[in-house]
Amino acid sequence: MNQKNPGKQGKPGGDDGTRSARERLREQREADRAREKRKRTLIAAVAVVAVLGVAAGVTALVKNSGNGKDKDQQASGPAVPPKGATGDGDVVIPEGKPAAKATLTVYEDFRCPGCGGFEAQFHDTIRELQDKGQLKTEYHLVTIIDGNMGGTGSLNAANAAGCAQDAGKFPDYHDVLYKNQPDEREDAFADKAHLIKLAGQVKGLDTPAFQKCVNDGAHDTWVKKSDEAFGKSSYHATPTVLLDGKNIYADQNNPLTPDKLKKMVADADKK
Repeated sequence: MNQKNPGKQGKPGGDDGTRSARERLREQREADRAREKRKRTLIAAVAVVAVLGVAAGVTALVKNSGNGKDKDQQASGPAVPPKGATGDGDVVIPEGKPAAKATLTVYEDFRCPGCGGFEAQFHDTIRELQDKGQLKTEYHLVTIIDGNMGGTGSLNAANAAGCAQDAGKFPDYHDVLYKNQPDEREDAFADKAHLIKLAGQVKGLDTPAFQKCVNDGAHDTWVKKSDEAFGKSSYHATPTVLLDGKNIYADQNNPLTPDKLKKMVADADKK
């Protein structure tokens, strides 16, 4: 042991003894503090592990709940197309006279604001061309906003539109849905009672048969089938609008207008 003053010999109970006792006490206190620190660290570590475990449990619960919800939202059973559905897999709702030479294909989602914008701009033109027998329209109902934003409004509204098709009221109910389209972040169309209430704006649509069709999700699997077909196509946005198979709405540098659409249809009618 090194000593500060080696010239003096300490006696038992002297300064060196007192100093040694003090050093032993200091060392003991340091050891106690170290032990207490290790204890606190251990407790903190256990707490962190517990919190992480709870968080992991919550994450798993949310994930599993989400998966469960997704499973609930996924249509089951056979696809039941609405009356008059046509096309490959019966996923098309047709409008207009079948003999019309020009065919407008529209992939739409009732929650999609872009679809609402297209409908507002071209609704009258499309109806006019259909009434003249120059254009027939094929509607494909998809659920892209449900996939992007969550919820079931796209699915429920499409199913309700299919129920309206069963009643021969698709065009009018289609228009009502867009006139009452909510913000895409507000999944108002998930409320089936709301969809049924909107049917009251279409004469003769709000019947027990329509209500049952909406509440039962009678065409949910068919809507899912239509959406899956859209997912397998080369198109990935709504609205996608084709005229005789050519995409006419994607080029925003050369935007489509009602007059341009009329001219395109007139040209097709001459062929």
